[in-house]
Amino acid sequence: MVILFMLLMAVQVAAGQPHPHFDIQGHRGARGLLPENAMAGFLRAVDVGVTTLEIDVVVSADSVVVVSHEPWMSATICSDPEGQAIIQGRDHNIFEMEYESVVRYDCGSRGHPGFPHQEKQPAVKPRLSEVIILVEEHVAGRGTARMRYNIELKSRVEWDGTYTPPPAKFVRLVYEVVVAADIMNRVTIQSFDVRTLQAARRLGAAWRLAVLEGSDRDMASVIDRLGFTPHIYSPNYRLVDASVVEAVHARGMLIIPWTVNEVEEMKRLVDMGVDGLITDYPDRALALDAP
Repeated sequence: MVILFMLLMAVQVAAGQPHPHFDIQGHRGARGLLPENAMAGFLRAVDVGVTTLEIDVVVSADSVVVVSHEPWMSATICSDPEGQAIIQGRDHNIFEMEYESVVRYDCGSRGHPGFPHQEKQPAVKPRLSEVIILVEEHVAGRGTARMRYNIELKSRVEWDGTYTPPPAKFVRLVYEVVVAADIMNRVTIQSFDVRTLQAARRLGAAWRLAVLEGSDRDMASVIDRLGFTPHIYSPNYRLVDASVVEAVHARGMLIIPWTVNEVEEMKRLVDMGVDGLITDYPDRALALDAP
């Protein structure tokens, strides 16, 4: 079954179809290979052959949509403008910085201790708009199928007004970037924050919506909290078994678990019938059908 899924995906990608049957998403670009949420990693993921780029976004003080997993500079991977390792990440709040200050930080040269094979190189946090522009140009130059974008809005109730704008404003800023790039039909908005997905739905945009879940094994209760059935249910892969896949499909949703990095887990999930995988190692996922 693994081989069948991958063959179907390869045929549809080669045909230039924008909605391949099986969706391999490069998590934060290709975090296992290159610095996360940075241009080099996104382009590497494209070159490897992903169908979707998974991208985290926050907002700067001057309302720029910035690609970053945290709304601050991570103490794990970032260095300050003087080249010193960040000690207290929350002291470097992106929501309080104009973007010209954000790009003075390097979040790639130190590497990530959890990804020992990651290539260390300087990396700044790019604008979402420039990621889309450069990826679209890169894909056009390769002559391959158009890329899809899974944009995660990093919001929490306790962050409102301190680390992020409230959901309605956050969603509107991302919406403006997506509309300007003319990629609406290839965008998914995902979040753990049901308020953000509710705000995204109220806009009436053509983008798809995905609810993220990390701890609740009861899919129905997650959807009840959300208040509507999204296009995609994206749980932590450890929450997924055959009954969950069946229940998600019965509700008319796709199931795309995160973050699946080990080949045996990838195979297990594909054999269960998931609709895609979010992974730090898209090269591993795309090699599942290799001898």
